[in-house]
Amino acid sequence: MALKIRKDDMVKVISGKSKGRTGRVLRVDVKNQRVYVEGANIIKRHQRPTTLRDTQRGSSVGGGVIEKEGPIHISNVMLLDPKSGDPTRVRISREGGQRKRVAARSGEAID
Repeated sequence: MALKIRKDDMVKVISGKSKGRTGRVLRVDVKNQRVYVEGANIIKRHQRPTTLRDTQRGSSVGGGVIEKEGPIHISNVMLLDPKSGDPTRVRISREGGQRKRVAARSGEAID
Protein backbone atom coordinates (compact mmCIF):
# COMPACT_ATOMS: atom_id res chain seq x y z
CA MET A 1 0.00 0.00 0.00
CA ALA A 2 1.46 3.37 -1.01
CA LEU A 3 1.08 6.08 1.61
CA LYS A 4 0.81 9.75 0.71
CA ILE A 5 3.08 10.94 3.54
CA ARG A 6 6.80 10.21 3.40
CA LYS A 7 9.91 10.77 5.47
CA ASP A 8 11.07 14.43 5.77
CA ASP A 9 7.59 15.81 4.92
CA MET A 10 6.27 18.68 7.06
CA VAL A 11 2.97 17.68 8.69
CA LYS A 12 0.48 19.02 11.22
CA VAL A 13 -1.09 16.79 13.88
CA ILE A 14 -4.89 17.17 13.67
CA SER A 15 -5.99 15.01 16.61
CA GLY A 16 -4.67 13.43 19.79
CA LYS A 17 -2.66 14.82 22.66
CA SER A 18 -0.27 16.66 20.31
CA LYS A 19 -3.05 18.32 18.30
CA GLY A 20 -1.93 21.47 16.52
CA ARG A 21 1.79 20.72 16.51
CA THR A 22 3.75 20.79 13.30
CA GLY A 23 6.93 18.91 12.61
CA ARG A 24 9.03 16.87 10.23
CA VAL A 25 8.27 13.19 9.69
CA LEU A 26 11.20 11.19 11.11
CA ARG A 27 10.03 7.71 10.18
CA VAL A 28 7.09 6.00 8.45
CA ASP A 29 5.85 2.55 9.50
CA VAL A 30 4.02 1.40 6.36
CA LYS A 31 2.83 -1.92 7.78
CA ASN A 32 1.06 -0.37 10.79
CA GLN A 33 0.24 2.93 9.02
CA ARG A 34 2.03 5.03 11.65
CA VAL A 35 4.32 8.05 11.42
CA TYR A 36 6.84 9.46 13.89
CA VAL A 37 6.72 13.28 13.94
CA GLU A 38 9.51 15.40 15.39
CA GLY A 39 8.36 16.92 18.71
CA ALA A 40 4.92 15.28 18.72
CA ASN A 41 3.55 12.47 20.93
CA ILE A 42 6.58 12.51 23.24
CA ILE A 43 6.80 9.38 25.40
CA LYS A 44 9.13 8.70 28.34
CA ARG A 45 11.05 5.50 28.86
CA HIS A 46 13.10 4.68 31.96
CA GLN A 47 16.41 3.13 31.05
CA ARG A 48 18.92 1.43 33.32
CA PRO A 49 22.50 2.73 33.05
CA THR A 50 24.85 0.40 31.21
CA THR A 51 28.56 0.13 32.03
CA LEU A 52 31.20 0.12 29.35
CA ARG A 53 33.76 -2.64 29.76
CA ASP A 54 36.21 -0.97 27.41
CA THR A 55 36.70 2.12 29.55
CA GLN A 56 39.29 2.11 32.32
CA ARG A 57 37.01 3.23 35.13
CA GLY A 58 33.84 1.44 34.01
CA SER A 59 31.79 4.62 33.69
CA SER A 60 28.05 4.34 33.14
CA VAL A 61 26.35 5.52 29.96
CA GLY A 62 22.74 6.15 28.97
CA GLY A 63 20.77 5.97 32.21
CA GLY A 64 17.73 7.94 33.31
CA VAL A 65 14.51 9.02 31.68
CA ILE A 66 14.69 9.00 27.89
CA GLU A 67 12.19 11.10 25.92
CA LYS A 68 11.42 10.12 22.33
CA GLU A 69 8.70 10.47 19.72
CA GLY A 70 5.92 7.90 19.74
CA PRO A 71 3.90 6.67 16.76
CA ILE A 72 0.86 8.57 15.43
CA HIS A 73 -1.66 7.00 13.07
CA ILE A 74 -1.31 8.40 9.58
CA SER A 75 -4.96 9.51 9.54
CA ASN A 76 -4.22 11.91 12.42
CA VAL A 77 -1.70 14.01 10.49
CA MET A 78 -2.07 16.26 7.44
CA LEU A 79 0.62 17.31 5.03
CA LEU A 80 1.44 21.04 4.97
CA ASP A 81 0.98 22.89 1.69
CA PRO A 82 4.41 23.98 0.36
CA LYS A 83 2.92 27.24 -0.95
CA SER A 84 0.90 28.53 2.02
CA GLY A 85 1.89 26.30 4.94
CA ASP A 86 -1.71 25.27 5.65
CA PRO A 87 -2.80 21.64 6.08
CA THR A 88 -3.94 20.05 2.84
CA ARG A 89 -5.08 16.77 1.37
CA VAL A 90 -2.85 15.05 -1.15
CA ARG A 91 -3.84 14.10 -4.68
CA ILE A 92 -1.93 11.78 -6.96
CA SER A 93 -1.43 12.91 -10.55
CA ARG A 94 0.24 10.91 -13.27
CA GLU A 95 2.35 12.95 -15.65
CA GLY A 96 4.39 11.13 -18.26
CA GLY A 97 3.81 7.79 -16.56
CA GLN A 98 5.20 9.03 -13.23
CA ARG A 99 3.24 9.26 -10.00
CA LYS A 100 3.41 12.75 -8.48
CA ARG A 101 1.97 14.10 -5.23
CA VAL A 102 0.02 17.35 -5.53
CA ALA A 103 -1.38 19.54 -2.74
CA ALA A 104 -5.16 19.67 -3.15
CA ARG A 105 -5.42 23.14 -1.59
CA SER A 106 -3.14 25.00 -3.98
CA GLY A 107 -2.36 22.56 -6.78
CA GLU A 108 1.35 22.88 -6.00
CA ALA A 109 3.54 19.83 -6.70
CA ILE A 110 5.03 18.32 -3.52
CA ASP A 111 7.70 16.15 -5.14
